[in-house]
Amino acid sequence: MVHINLASDGSTYRKLVIANCARLMTIPYVLHLHGAEYQEFWEGAGGLLSRSIENMFERAAQVVVLGSVWREFIAGRAPGVADKITIIANATGVPALAQKGGGESVHILFLGRIGERKGVPQLLAALSAMAEDDRWRATVAGDGSVDAARNQAASLGLSQRVAFPGWVGPTQVAQLIASADILVLPSFAENLPVSVIEGMAAGLAVVATPVGAVTDIIVDEKTGLLVPPGDVGALALALSRLVSDPELRAELGKNARMFHRQQLDLAPFAQAICEVWIAAARTKIAGEK
Repeated sequence: MVHINLASDGSTYRKLVIANCARLMTIPYVLHLHGAEYQEFWEGAGGLLSRSIENMFERAAQVVVLGSVWREFIAGRAPGVADKITIIANATGVPALAQKGGGESVHILFLGRIGERKGVPQLLAALSAMAEDDRWRATVAGDGSVDAARNQAASLGLSQRVAFPGWVGPTQVAQLIASADILVLPSFAENLPVSVIEGMAAGLAVVATPVGAVTDIIVDEKTGLLVPPGDVGALALALSRLVSDPELRAELGKNARMFHRQQLDLAPFAQAICEVWIAAARTKIAGEK
């Protein structure tokens, strides 16, 4: 059995080759869909490429997606595989570091690739709208358009309140999460972001946008706060609420941590993947006798 992790653009071209080779050798394969913009990629593909992608999915022994929105999309584009789609959310382990929070200042943390898709310009604009409140500080960590974000922060007068450490490795990520109170990810497109799951695992109050499979794990006002993509005012309001209300932060964080332990921890993830592998290994490739 072959497990194929799939995203858009070059990943799809490479995985089409691998899937075809597996089929030629009568080896069943699992497609595991990642990538925030696969819907746009597939819908924009030309006729031959689109049919090739459809065939790749319909000949898969099993398909794994990260949330209900992706199950509906794949079932609509490749109906022949609809009954072989399993939702398995991304997962993370329990944080090794104790959660201490930001101390005297409420620490707002962004983790991800800095740029337009992740909503960083809108995040900085929202933080600027909160500038009169001196109870918070923020860290925007990740690679991408770091210099552009620093320049925007400087132009907004945020240089002393928002840190841009650039790309950070696993140890630094763990330290940042342990020192944070709020995890924010105001993206325009996602599949199922790991940074949100990491924040939930640590019991942070999460502010995110209802894109991709985010709504499968963030229930507004229960396990986090959801704001419309690109809505700077709503983002500023949600962050301000959490800065001002420690009880709300604690309640959302507690609910998020509980949800993580029940559904987003590594043990249930591993069990679900193994069940898919077993089912795939027992399945003959579509069209083979």
